[in-house]
Amino acid sequence: QLQPVESGGALVQPGGSLKLSCVASGLFFNSYAIGWFRQAPGKEREGISCTASSRVITNYADAVSGRFTISRDNAKNTVYLQMNSLKPEDTAVYYCAARGYLCSGAKNDYAYWGQGTQVTVSS
Repeated sequence: QLQPVESGGALVQPGGSLKLSCVASGLFFNSYAIGWFRQAPGKEREGISCTASSRVITNYADAVSGRFTISRDNAKNTVYLQMNSLKPEDTAVYYCAARGYLCSGAKNDYAYWGQGTQVTVSS
């Protein structure tokens, strides 16, 4: 079982950058795929990007292509989401989630979720 915890959310101006962290306590972190999702007010939770246990990366959100980058540090049980050139439409609660081995863009495929971290992009 894994318990993810997100951090790094903040208020940032348009065009700015943030780096979110997801630290997942528990055994066998290397065996899990970790995905980043976000949920804006009144909208469905959407998948952004995922790193599989093999470190293969799958990106799901065209809206963040070229701006957001996922990375993984197994020695620290941590997955990061580097977000650059932020836009007001990136405002959302950002979640990380874990499932066994392979990535999926479907939120229902993930068994373990963090509590979320708020990202607000506004001038």
